[in-house]
Amino acid sequence: MDETVQEAKLLRQVNALIVAHLRGQSHGQAAAAVAAATMTPISAVDSIPANHLLRLVAKGLAAERGGGAASAFDSAGFGGVVPPLGSGTVDFSVQDVRGLSKQFPKHEARHVSDHKNIARCAKFSSDGKYFATGSADTSIKFFEVAKIKQTMVGDSKDGSARPVIRTFYDHTQPINDLDFHPESPILISASKDNTIKFFDFSKTNARKAFRVIQDTHNVRSVCFHPCGDYLLAGTDHPVAHLYDVNTFMCFLSANSQDSSSPINQVRYSSTGSLYVTASKDGSLRIWDGVSAECVRPIIGAHGSAEATSAVFTKDERYLLSCGKDSSVKLWEVGSGRLVKQYAGAVRRQFRCQAVFNETEEFVLSADEQNNEVVVWDALTAEKVARLPSGSTGAPRWLDHSPVEPAFVTCGNDRSIRFWKQTM
Repeated sequence: MDETVQEAKLLRQVNALIVAHLRGQSHGQAAAAVAAATMTPISAVDSIPANHLLRLVAKGLAAERGGGAASAFDSAGFGGVVPPLGSGTVDFSVQDVRGLSKQFPKHEARHVSDHKNIARCAKFSSDGKYFATGSADTSIKFFEVAKIKQTMVGDSKDGSARPVIRTFYDHTQPINDLDFHPESPILISASKDNTIKFFDFSKTNARKAFRVIQDTHNVRSVCFHPCGDYLLAGTDHPVAHLYDVNTFMCFLSANSQDSSSPINQVRYSSTGSLYVTASKDGSLRIWDGVSAECVRPIIGAHGSAEATSAVFTKDERYLLSCGKDSSVKLWEVGSGRLVKQYAGAVRRQFRCQAVFNETEEFVLSADEQNNEVVVWDALTAEKVARLPSGSTGAPRWLDHSPVEPAFVTCGNDRSIRFWKQTM
């Protein structure tokens, strides 16, 4: 009898989790239908944290693979397959948020290094311990964040803290994008020379790639799947190229959605269940991460201007995009509806991206006209800071640490600047 009661309680919990998950993914009608069919009270659903079902499934899969229930969320090293979701995420569904803007903390910028030509891109590792920058001079510089912090506080002994711990030379054309493997000490680069190159940064003497993918087009953007076994490449070809990392086999979606424009950026969501492409024709397309079917085209998201970047929120419910129409926009994934617009930063000439800070409370992007970093309150869309970049040329790129209040900028004056919050 006790087993029957326990099973009934477990079934009610599972039904409540399913309803909460559907609501969280903006499938309100489906959630209501399941709740009615299973007689699940809404009061039981409201108390469930966002993406709780995803976290439980991830833990179960990790345990099934023999890695232990906690391994998927291990923050040591490079972490696991799926990062923790839903904790402390901003609720963008709140409507009336006027007058509630947060103050952006003061940040200190330090000129860390230079390339020999324009610094075109930057990327943090998922644990925030490293970042890398790519340049038009075809080189990649690899930095250790802890050593940068030592130089900023004057804590280096005998000048031993050198932030640039490696420089990679193996491309013949400018670097377009970079990404870190989610588990292994591997950095990949995308270049105008039509290649994706793999660098092992655990080997102190390695300066060349140990593996190379030869694509058929200029590779504009790369992104690892959260499991690390696949990577996406956005190229001059209008359909994203999906590569198996172990075999280098390339797959293309059969559902191109009549796309005919090169792709500026590709990015996976936190769980890999979705990915997004931002194209030169101003469109965004959201794709199913398993079937590679386009599930939500947003045509003309930035008018006729290029869409230069797109990134999912941690809970996968929203998408932040940036374009050469000088706008940053937040979209609801489930409906494709424009939710918020962040105005006041000019970007018409150079490819740049808009990013969240580590808590998703703020949005950051570059203003190429005024040579500044512009910061908005993510919830109110109010501009809360304009930070002089300190560069003599327009900032071309910025990326924010996923784990702490720190970010990096780089641009036309070849310089790389690391910014961190000051007390």
